Amino acid sequence: MSATDGAELDRLLLARSVRRGHFVLASGRTSNFYIDCRLTTMSAEGLVLIGRLGLEAIRAARWSPKAVGGLTMGADPVAYAVAAASASSPPSIDAFSVRKEAKSHGTARRIEGNFGAGDPVVIIEDVITTGGSAAKAIEAVRAEGASVLGVLAVVDREEGGRAHLEAMGVRVVALTTSRRLGLLN
Repeated sequence: MSATDGAELDRLLLARSVRRGHFVLASGRTSNFYIDCRLTTMSAEGLVLIGRLGLEAIRAARWSPKAVGGLTMGADPVAYAVAAASASSPPSIDAFSVRKEAKSHGTARRIEGNFGAGDPVVIIEDVITTGGSAAKAIEAVRAEGASVLGVLAVVDREEGGRAHLEAMGVRVVALTTSRRLGLLN
């Protein structure tokens, strides 16, 4: 990851996504800061930057996924950005989304998009706190027969999520951390 792009991601996250105050996180924990990554990952500038950085990180990790994706909705824009970036820098990588529950109509699938049994995949997460969302996505894709190469996160809050996922046998790569953003001492 280039130092310039990494610094630009940090700047964008701090300007768009970080809020200070009292927050209850999805994990149930409380925090004096909140990172709404979607404000960055769904911005035009963020999509281009995260696509490029995510693709670089996947290749630096020596992962060769057929597709990337994770639990909807936080993972979706990141997965789509990585897939789009790969189109101009082959080999291309497709994207998928994991629903919280299988839908009860149509094909009744839990995983939508470009995904198949036996595919090597990278799980995407916008913010890792406890690792719960990524763990649910890992369990869902493994249940469908995919091979999980690793987890790519935009931000690691450094609150135990990485260790939880690594205990599941999955390597974690984060584009930035709460410490690097100046949110932790």
